[in-house]
Amino acid sequence: MISAIAAALSSCAGGEKYFEKHAVIPDSATVEQIMDIAARVVPTPNQLAWQQMELTAFLHYGMNTYTNREWGDGRENPEWFNPTAFDADQIVASIKAGGFKLIILTCKHHDGFCLWPSAFTEHSVKSSPYKGDVVKEISDACKRHGIKFGVYLSPWDRNAPCYGDSPKYNEYFINQLTELLTNYGEVSEVWFDGACGEGPNGKVQEYDWKAVTETIHRLQPDAVTAICGDDIRWVGNESGKGRESEWNVTPLAPKVYPNSEALRSALKIEETTRDLGSRELISKAKELFWYASETDVSIRPGWFYHDSQNNHVRSLKNLVDIYFSSVGSNSSLLLNVPPMPEGKLHPTDSVRLKEFGDYIKEAFARDYVVGGTTAQNIASGASVTYAVEPGAKVNTVMIQEDISKGQRVESFTVELLIDGQWITVGKSTTVGYKRLLRFPATTAEQVRLTVEDTRRPAEILRVGLFYCPELGSDSAVAKEYISSSSWRCVGSNGKALFDNDVQSVWGSKDMQPMVVDMGQQIVVAGFTYVPSDKVGAAGVVTKYRISTSLDGESWAQQGGDREFENVVNNPIAQNIRFDAPVKARYFRFEPLESNASDAQFYTVAEFGALLK
Repeated sequence: MISAIAAALSSCAGGEKYFEKHAVIPDSATVEQIMDIAARVVPTPNQLAWQQMELTAFLHYGMNTYTNREWGDGRENPEWFNPTAFDADQIVASIKAGGFKLIILTCKHHDGFCLWPSAFTEHSVKSSPYKGDVVKEISDACKRHGIKFGVYLSPWDRNAPCYGDSPKYNEYFINQLTELLTNYGEVSEVWFDGACGEGPNGKVQEYDWKAVTETIHRLQPDAVTAICGDDIRWVGNESGKGRESEWNVTPLAPKVYPNSEALRSALKIEETTRDLGSRELISKAKELFWYASETDVSIRPGWFYHDSQNNHVRSLKNLVDIYFSSVGSNSSLLLNVPPMPEGKLHPTDSVRLKEFGDYIKEAFARDYVVGGTTAQNIASGASVTYAVEPGAKVNTVMIQEDISKGQRVESFTVELLIDGQWITVGKSTTVGYKRLLRFPATTAEQVRLTVEDTRRPAEILRVGLFYCPELGSDSAVAKEYISSSSWRCVGSNGKALFDNDVQSVWGSKDMQPMVVDMGQQIVVAGFTYVPSDKVGAAGVVTKYRISTSLDGESWAQQGGDREFENVVNNPIAQNIRFDAPVKARYFRFEPLESNASDAQFYTVAEFGALLK
């Protein structure tokens, strides 16, 4: 009788055996046998086509665009949604100019307001002055401009009365999903975050991801499912940074799988874990998945449009750096570009997209390697050498594996033959779909790739050399808030609060209020809370109240209890403006909740006052 391992590792004369999307590791497999299986886990055709697109755009547009928030509470008046000059063609054409191949629209965010006239709620465009169908406008424009279309449907609905009644809400959610997947033509990506909360009944909603995934596969079989689906995982941050070692083959089980929590818990891994695919980790795995990462980031500090951020749009250099750390690190880039209230992209955003698209197109238009697109099969320790066009100035190397045959390279070195001498210009770990490495501009006669370690003979699809124009240094963006080294934190050493260094963090071991003395009375329009910039850091304040005082004894609360929206995943400066400017000398910052596991401590990297 053939053993399970023998069956799993069997090959035939016609070629290798591959495991599409998922492989179960036999209990008695050795480490080398596990590595062999990992090397032969491959993507589905849908997953492969998705990663080859490289660039996807997000459109965060909805009720938050009109309330100047990031997360709504579901109590918004539909009449507030009123785009006066909605132009889907301007939006889609601008994104296409950036080189993006797919657009995902936030059809419903956490506030529950639907950008299409859903038959299952009145909280939608049909109750607004607009009366149109934003989903149809964008999907139709995508067809006209030759771009694929995707949908985001927040699972968390703070407006739906049935939210928290799990069976009823799951039926409601699938009904709305069905509308999106049947009325707007081809949908190429369906995107869910894991947002979850309590319903009006006080119960936490339990999502039926199995039924949701089955609905997508039935209605849009060519679509990939992202984040809370089983095709694409979140890279683990919202800053545009991929891992140095980004593996598509990982033991991180998609959350839609019934035993995912047990598999994750056994290995102590989640989306934010630094190592998701090393030899050491995989050697302990019971199952493996082709689960490539998507790097999501916004072109602005926030995800929805805010007038105050018009001078904080990412620079071309910053976007190019993000491209190298996402697409160039075996991930896919999902860039958010939020439309303005009138229903168009801001001119600055449109210009930046065009600059980015032109730059990438120009930078990779000409490959100076001779014969670099000839596929190569390279064993561990072996090298392949190519000629370089004479006199070509180069500063970037591109390496690609044929991921239709798996991801295998664990480490590699790139050398250039310069004036008869081999010089190392790049050395790294994973390759995957695409690896880009930059080095000082030079000319060379030859380029040599050495595969130092690989799980099976590496299937190298391409080795290329390019010249990417230098963009200089990024100009610093002036911060909007003020603080001073002369300020003090009453009752404790608060030097870290006012040192202009987000790496130094002030912390409280309990949830006691923080009182700041500015030393003199000034008119303030609000305050700024800057969390630690490390994604997943514990102690980030999520709910709070803020008060001001002239004398440190009599306090006036500014607004009610408040919430920092999406601050844990997007740890950027939180600028909170008061309803009207007030004269104050003291701030009292009272944390109500933090993301600490026991919720008994909180941290602050910087604190400041807004003057306008």
